[in-house]
Amino acid sequence: MTHPPSGGTQTLRTPDPVSAHVDVDAQHRTTWAAQTERLRAVATTEPGRLQIIGAVLALLVVAFGAVTTLEISSRASSADDVVSRSQPLSADAADIYRFLADADTTAASGFLAGAQEPEAVHEQYRKDIEEAARLLVKASGSTESDSASSREIATLNKLLPVYTGLIERARANNRQGLPLGGAYLRYANQKMTGEMLPAAERLYAAETGRLETDSADARQWPLLSLGAGILVLGALAWMQRRTYRRTNRVLNHGLLAATAAASVVVLWLAVGHAVARAELRSAMVHGQASLDVLNDARINSLKARANENLTLVARGAVLTPDGSADQYEADYTTGMKALKSQLEKADRLADDESGNAPVAAAAQGVAEWQVRHREARATDDHGDYDGALEQIIGTEGSTGQSFQQVDAALEKALAHEQGEFTSAAKDGRGALRGLPIGAAALAVLGAAGVIVGVNRRLSEYR
Repeated sequence: MTHPPSGGTQTLRTPDPVSAHVDVDAQHRTTWAAQTERLRAVATTEPGRLQIIGAVLALLVVAFGAVTTLEISSRASSADDVVSRSQPLSADAADIYRFLADADTTAASGFLAGAQEPEAVHEQYRKDIEEAARLLVKASGSTESDSASSREIATLNKLLPVYTGLIERARANNRQGLPLGGAYLRYANQKMTGEMLPAAERLYAAETGRLETDSADARQWPLLSLGAGILVLGALAWMQRRTYRRTNRVLNHGLLAATAAASVVVLWLAVGHAVARAELRSAMVHGQASLDVLNDARINSLKARANENLTLVARGAVLTPDGSADQYEADYTTGMKALKSQLEKADRLADDESGNAPVAAAAQGVAEWQVRHREARATDDHGDYDGALEQIIGTEGSTGQSFQQVDAALEKALAHEQGEFTSAAKDGRGALRGLPIGAAALAVLGAAGVIVGVNRRLSEYR
């Protein structure tokens, strides 16, 4: 007869999770303590200390290369933006303003010519409108959708067909000899000067501000990279001095190579960025500053010409708020004063004969323009409207001829200053080219030199 075991039924015991976790933590602490003890033991011997110092030095050199690569890549990217994005967009914004102002001026000139507008004048107006529309599309594709520039572009795209529609109505009425044409032309001019040109001016200001920001970012000193470079050179010098004191050997080829690589990076970094900074600053101070003034001068000349034409179109129908003078004649006078002031400033900013000559020619053209304008106004005041009209839009000895001379001189001055800016900005960008890759490669070479130099010392203990 079989009896069951006297101990009764046996039960399985499951491990306590808390106890297991405590055991794992204890094991980790034991392992960490063992590793720490082992590292401390290694650090008490010269070979161990050399291994630790070598590893730290190699990491420092690699970190220096990485920091330099990242920091200079950012500066190079900003410099590239100055050349290939910001400044071209700023120039396009200035051209948008100019084409719109020129279209307004040309439309008034065509209206004054009579019912049969000259084909050349109509073609110039059409070209101005098409170029303004093309540049607006181009600018729209290069700006963020939520930016201030994008909003101004949307405003101009909305107003441009409204303006052209008013001009076409003015032409249609003018061809029929109806006085309503002059009213449409004046309304179109108000739309241009009161809404479109201010929007174009804000667009230019926004794009020029972005240019200044990109240029400032590119010129910012890479202090982190320079600080890391000085730290690495100091650490390498300390290591070589330590080696000399312990072995009485002057040179360690590996450490010497690492020091040379780090020195080249620091020197390249300092000189390259100094050159880039100087060239980019020159581009802004001597190039962009002159471009700003010359663009303003050209725009004021266009405004003055439009107001001069509209003086004859309105024939005293639009007065200043106090009723004492013709509004368009007053605006012409204000515009010419601003034009003369800007030409004087442009002359001071021009730093060579190629820049001074067109500005001087423009100033001479302005003086001649003012003399002819006074003669035309005197003719009109004596009741000879047709004679005044010939003095304003005629082919020989007219104010229109003087305006064309001024505009051509300003265009030449702008082309010269644009070339000066582009040349200096490209030189600044070129000074940074190759530095990020070169710094990374030299950092790897320097780290390898540290490892070779330390291993050479370690071999002496085997």
